[in-house]
Amino acid sequence: MKDASFFSLDSLAKEGLPIIKERLRVEIKTMERALSVNSADGREFARLPFDNDMLGAVKNMIKEKRALKPEYVVVIGIGGSSLGTEAVGQAVVLKGKRPKLLYANTADSFTLQSIMEKIEEVLAKKKTIILNCVSKSGSTAETAANFQILLAILKRYRKDYAKFVVITTDKDSRLWHAALTQGFSVLEIPSRIGGRYSVFSAVGLFPLGMAGVNLDGLLSGAAAMAKRCVERDVEMNPAAMSAAILYWHLQRGRKIHDTFLFSPAFECLGKWYRQLMAESVGKALDKNGKKVSAGMTPTVSLPQDLHSMAQLYLGGPQDKFTTFVKSEDNGAAIKVPSMKEYSGLSENIQGRSLSEITDALYGGIVAAYRDGKRPFAEIHIPDRSSQSIGQFLQMKMMEMCYLCYLMNVNPFDQPAVESYKFNARQMLGEKKGQ
Repeated sequence: MKDASFFSLDSLAKEGLPIIKERLRVEIKTMERALSVNSADGREFARLPFDNDMLGAVKNMIKEKRALKPEYVVVIGIGGSSLGTEAVGQAVVLKGKRPKLLYANTADSFTLQSIMEKIEEVLAKKKTIILNCVSKSGSTAETAANFQILLAILKRYRKDYAKFVVITTDKDSRLWHAALTQGFSVLEIPSRIGGRYSVFSAVGLFPLGMAGVNLDGLLSGAAAMAKRCVERDVEMNPAAMSAAILYWHLQRGRKIHDTFLFSPAFECLGKWYRQLMAESVGKALDKNGKKVSAGMTPTVSLPQDLHSMAQLYLGGPQDKFTTFVKSEDNGAAIKVPSMKEYSGLSENIQGRSLSEITDALYGGIVAAYRDGKRPFAEIHIPDRSSQSIGQFLQMKMMEMCYLCYLMNVNPFDQPAVESYKFNARQMLGEKKGQ
């Protein structure tokens, strides 16, 4: 298995790395312990790739539900309950006929209507679907609403509807007990693992395994990266090095981190990372209770943004740090035909493969950043295999722990998010009483 590569052309190594390396030493040791023993906090996510009992339970559930021959698996969840699944499902190249994944991840009527029409069409033909409701607490309004709407459709077509429902939630949550009462299948989310760190738990593994993702490959890639990311030499530790660079630039006023993913298939990886960073670093208070209003704003860019955002990135304010993410595998060898009548449109493209053109565009933007003294790092992913994507996800989750340690904020809570949920529940209660 090839490893993902991390590169940085940065002044940090000369100026600031010795101090940051010393500060990170304690957290690296803490992360190293988390790989071998149960952690008392959210770092338990780092052990998930090594949890064979959990994997076995998920595989048994997959075998049981695949026997029902579903056309679709509808993942009903929001944020960390679905973004990791979407990221892997989009990024990994899948072969063969498998159930397709649909995502009910918003309370938007137009989005849900499309899903409703698809599943009704399948159910009307006496074919099957699986509803996978994913929620740690079970009380998230969007998830609860979508689940009940889709379950009502399933119940109209199947008297034995219960066997087509899988609930993924915290043990002993209200949703857990409701699922057992209704006879639904249940998968457990470890209670200490937050949603944005849960992709290697049943949250991601069940739907991804149903869709044909190689779970052993995904977890072996993550496990290999986990071991690299507790290396005590920071310069050999990609997660710690990336965190150190981000922190260095944050301290110098670069409060925007743009993840520039050089493949449209990586768009959801960017959205997953956007949540991971935003919820982890965006804190009103630090660990000591001091008001800090900490944060680094994550943005996501794709190749098409070379023609919309690059002007700002290269000519605008020096308030951004960029991480380029590129797959070494550019796909099929599609070539531009040689056509004399169009030879003057764009020089040197005829007879060239799209892979060559993509590499040239990537080289061009990286060179432009270097020439313009715009700080950046690069992550090269070997291919779109489950192993490679597993490496990327694990590196980024461990990176976030190191970055939050440097910022002295809690990487695992999200108190501000809870405020909007509370307000929404209050407003729904008021409307019901009118």
